[in-house]
Amino acid sequence: MARQISIAALFVVLAAVVLQSTYAATYTVGNSTGWRVPPNTDFYDNWTDDTNFVVGDILVFDFTTGQHDVAGATETAYDACTTTNAIFTETTGPARIRLNTTGEHYFICTFSNHCASGQKLKVEVQNSTTASTPGSSPTTPSGTSSPPSSASSLVAALSLVLMSIALVLLC
Repeated sequence: MARQISIAALFVVLAAVVLQSTYAATYTVGNSTGWRVPPNTDFYDNWTDDTNFVVGDILVFDFTTGQHDVAGATETAYDACTTTNAIFTETTGPARIRLNTTGEHYFICTFSNHCASGQKLKVEVQNSTTASTPGSSPTTPSGTSSPPSSASSLVAALSLVLMSIALVLLC
């Protein structure tokens, strides 16, 4: 009987881990090109074409510190490449940014004329329940982590609850 409970507890823990790991993906912006002045002004638009971003996904802006940065921007600032009044600015690369809310998110490089040369990114973020499977393969580069979104915090909390239940069943 104790062996059956142990197997059931192990199954519950593994299910919780799988649930949490399938929730979000990590994408390196521009894939191997990274975050730099692109070869053409449509480069980053084309990069997002086949990808469905969901709340909890992480964008990794891979750039050389001191040569580029990434700033969160409003739609107006994105369209005009206005580098003042950024929502936030990350100056150390690679920068990891978690997509915590649905809707359109805008990112630009504030260096010189980088934005006007195409170093800007717009992503549409959906709820994970309404988005289909991402079209491009996510990657998991090293770097600093971002604070978890409320949705991924919920998954983590559920995992802890399930593990606690499993431990109680084992005793």
